Amino acid sequence: MRVSTPHMGHVYIPFKAIFKRLGVEFIMPPINTQRTLSLGARYSPEGLCIPFKMTLGNLIEAADMGANTLLIPGGDGICRLGYYGKVQEQVLHNLGYDTEVIQIGVSEQKFRSLMSIIRKVSGDAPWYRIISAIRFGLSKLASVDRVERVVQKVRPVELVKGTANQLYSHAISAIDKADDYDTLKRVEVDYINQLERVPRDKQVQPLIVGITGEFYVLLEPFSSFDIEQELGRMGVEVRRSTFVSEWTKFSFFLNPFGINEKKRIHRAARPYLKRDIGGDGWESVGEKVLHAEEYDGIVHLAPFTCMPEIIAQNIMLSTREKIPVLTVLCDEQIAKAGVLTRLEAFVDLLIRKRRAHSGRAQGAAA
Repeated sequence: MRVSTPHMGHVYIPFKAIFKRLGVEFIMPPINTQRTLSLGARYSPEGLCIPFKMTLGNLIEAADMGANTLLIPGGDGICRLGYYGKVQEQVLHNLGYDTEVIQIGVSEQKFRSLMSIIRKVSGDAPWYRIISAIRFGLSKLASVDRVERVVQKVRPVELVKGTANQLYSHAISAIDKADDYDTLKRVEVDYINQLERVPRDKQVQPLIVGITGEFYVLLEPFSSFDIEQELGRMGVEVRRSTFVSEWTKFSFFLNPFGINEKKRIHRAARPYLKRDIGGDGWESVGEKVLHAEEYDGIVHLAPFTCMPEIIAQNIMLSTREKIPVLTVLCDEQIAKAGVLTRLEAFVDLLIRKRRAHSGRAQGAAA
């Protein structure tokens, strides 16, 4: 059995570690490119969103590399995610690929679904080996996210632009190669220390912009036009609403501290939206309300045709919290140059807004 899964940021790293420990051949498709998107768009039903197109393109690339068992996330909510697996499997069969597409029920069965599927794929490996492999994979995921949080703080203030990105790329490679907990911890600490030592412009007080929206486009840089790196280059500190290691902690496991982050976000959204509308729409509204006093602005990422995020977009424009919001619709028809132009204009607006607020504060003090 040759297993693969679509790219979504660096989620391939824990999957690769899990299957390596279980002796299962894992085939990693190429990092997402325009070819991936073109492949997916060519064979997708009309009107489907960029997460469907990108993941389908990845599945085709993986099948071309010899993968015969393809794992994708699934769900039973209002979002069309629950239909992806069956439709994509049918598309692959129509193209002549002899592959099995297995959905991991991230909404309804959670950790039990992941455990059962990995056991099936591994040829009924003992539970202790499966638990050990998953634990190591999740540790790698947590290391990636901890390093990325530091990168987000360094990008806007580094003296030599691109230094943090270069270190981050090396860190990802080193974390991917780490074969035991000691090596993993050493790599994480080493690269965080290197990032902390990057020369910075101490006079800069960067804008803080939250990034929220649909799960896939938040986490897959190619689908969102590398928007986090671009904001960092413009001198903006990014605060992304979702990290996969945190999402797995709150979604797969009981939280020992009794804190449910999703419930906190939902409570914040309730004055404007009282129930789940599918996907991450409820969370997008809540993130704006919750962080209105903390952030200078919000970038809202949404796949074109994504109904939950379209609903959230319209609600976010009319809340009492007047923090500026820029919605970026992600699709293969949208050019990165146009997105960057809008992003630069948005950052200019936030700079003027901060200066005006600072001027009023000084006038009041005088």
